[in-house]
Amino acid sequence: MALTTTSAPETGARTPEAAALIDDARERIDTLDDRIIGLIQERMAVSAVIQAARIASGGRRVNLAREMEVLSRYRGALGKPGTPLAMTLLELCRGRV
Repeated sequence: MALTTTSAPETGARTPEAAALIDDARERIDTLDDRIIGLIQERMAVSAVIQAARIASGGRRVNLAREMEVLSRYRGALGKPGTPLAMTLLELCRGRV
């Protein structure tokens, strides 16, 4: 059965209806990804402000107790995969320790 949806081969769908649904859902995911990337960039900027203030006041660049709170929050909300996600986010925001 030939599909009339142009993206059907890319979706793996076997019907035009399923292909259209997948296309729409992928567009939404792309929009969500754009928002997530923007939020991560915003978090990185805020983190830089915090680090600069901490260093300027004679403190350390990284607050490990706070990082443990962040790890716990992500793990609690997302389960086991939340931990590496939070670690990646922390690395993006403060660099490698």
